[in-house]
Amino acid sequence: MKWDQQPPDADLMMSLRGDNGHAFAEIYDRYWKKLLAIAYHHCKNKTIAEEIVQEVFIGLWNRRKVLCIDNLNAYLATAVRLSVFKQYLRQKRRTQIMAQTADPVVSAWDEEKIYTRFLQQQINGIVETLPGQCRLVFKLSRVEGLTIPEVAQKMGIAEKTAEAHLTKALKTLKLKLNRPCLWIILLIKILLS
Repeated sequence: MKWDQQPPDADLMMSLRGDNGHAFAEIYDRYWKKLLAIAYHHCKNKTIAEEIVQEVFIGLWNRRKVLCIDNLNAYLATAVRLSVFKQYLRQKRRTQIMAQTADPVVSAWDEEKIYTRFLQQQINGIVETLPGQCRLVFKLSRVEGLTIPEVAQKMGIAEKTAEAHLTKALKTLKLKLNRPCLWIILLIKILLS
């Protein structure tokens, strides 16, 4: 079939289903610029826009036998918009993955913060099970940062008694945490505070 005048899209699609390369070339020539303009309008990158339009046409050719298109113009424009959206999502995901893998220090820092928060919650839970005086001495010493003499003065008890309560609290923590590495972290945190 020779194309002296522009055949309707429906005829082109029927010919395309019959593996007519000329029909595909006519569709390509008819819609390429318009689809490129749509793609460029949405993604603002000529190279990406060209790739998107090419992918749409490749999809049209590959699925020519199964597609039933009533309005070729609308179908191709929608396919381009959908491809732009998919491209945007792929790029966004790529950027997220790059951000996560590009800065392992941030990821390690986040893990460390989560681990520290978990450890702090565990310690708080254990502290709440301590006897009243023991719990108060621990909180005054470790949470509020008071020294043993300050704790003793504030509570009206002897320094040795305050020290004994703190020792009991620390031993209880050590036993209940029951993890050598957690205990080391706890000691470092206590010594640094």
